[in-house]
Amino acid sequence: MSDPDGLDRLWTPHRLAYIKGGAAPEGCPFDRAPALTGDESLVVARGKLVYAVLNLYPYNPGHLLICPYRHVADYTDLTDDEVVELAAFTQEAMRVIRRVSGAHGFNIGINQGSVAGAGIAEHLHQHVVPRYGGDANFMPIVGHTKVLPQLLTDTRDLLIEAWPAT
Repeated sequence: MSDPDGLDRLWTPHRLAYIKGGAAPEGCPFDRAPALTGDESLVVARGKLVYAVLNLYPYNPGHLLICPYRHVADYTDLTDDEVVELAAFTQEAMRVIRRVSGAHGFNIGINQGSVAGAGIAEHLHQHVVPRYGGDANFMPIVGHTKVLPQLLTDTRDLLIEAWPAT
């Protein structure tokens, strides 16, 4: 049965915590993330020096962050080995996302420092954002809403299954 106003409803209850703000846990989320397990964890893959984790507030489904385990703020402070593994994880993230969702392209980048848009500037992280033809629409502009067709835990499970064992 449709609503009397004729509008469809898009239910996104998992976004309520983001909307309300609320008290965030203390400390760096990128330091905490690797220790989380089960449904609390959005970690997709773990390397020796870096790990891949789903963005809690993704631009698109499969939006991954590649983070060094070490708490470091600046790209120039990474060790040579960290740079190599970060690059390898970025490549693997692209391969896995393409296999799982058929992404047409990617935005890859680091927002270095808060003035450059880093939400968590104290801990370096590289974004791997899958892009699809037609993924930009009116919803974010008019409705201040990003439509995501899949729960984060479902996306995580698909990516974990597709990520090669290391």
